[in-house]
Amino acid sequence: MSTPVAPKSRYSMGSVKNLVYSLLAVLGMVAVLVLIVPRVNTVGGPPVDIAAQAQDVRERTGWPIVVPEGLPAGWTPTSVRYVRVTDGFMTWHVGYRTPSGSFVAVEQTKDPSRAWVAAQTNRAPKEGTVEIAGRTWDEYVRDNKVQNSLLSVPPTGSGELATLVTGNASFDEMTTYVQALRPVR
Repeated sequence: MSTPVAPKSRYSMGSVKNLVYSLLAVLGMVAVLVLIVPRVNTVGGPPVDIAAQAQDVRERTGWPIVVPEGLPAGWTPTSVRYVRVTDGFMTWHVGYRTPSGSFVAVEQTKDPSRAWVAAQTNRAPKEGTVEIAGRTWDEYVRDNKVQNSLLSVPPTGSGELATLVTGNASFDEMTTYVQALRPVR
C-alpha cells in the first residue's frame, strides 16, 4: 500500500501574478523605510575655537600668525591646528567653509623650503602674481585637483612668516579671506 502524495499547491508552483504581488510587497516595505529613515544634508564637526588656539600658538612661538576677522555672513570655521608638516616645518593652519560651500585655509610657517611650498600647493604650477591687501601674492592653480593657492613669501630672515591661502575656493573668495586676515595680538 502506498501513501497518497498530496497534490502540490498552485501557489508554490509560482505564477507571474504571485511574483508581481511579492515584488510590490517588497518595494512597498523599501519605500516605507526610505521615507521614515532620517537623512543628514551636511556633516559638521565639533565647534572650532580659533581664538583660543591662536592665542596659545602666538604665546608659545612668538610668531606673528594671522586669523581672519570680520568675514561676511556664511563663512564657517572648520579647522585650526599647529602641526609639523613637510620637511618638519611647524605650520599654523586655519580653515573655513565659504558661503558657496568651498574650502579655504591659511597656512603659515617660517622660511619654508621649496618642498613645503610644493606640498602645500599640491605641486601646482605658478600662474602669475596679484596684489591683495598691500602684498604681492604668487598664484598657483592645480586644475586637475581643483586647488587654488595664493603664496606670499617674505625675504629670508625678515622675521615675517610665509603665508599661503589655499583650497578649492575661487580666487574671489580667497581675496575676501586674505583681506580679512589680521595678526593675532
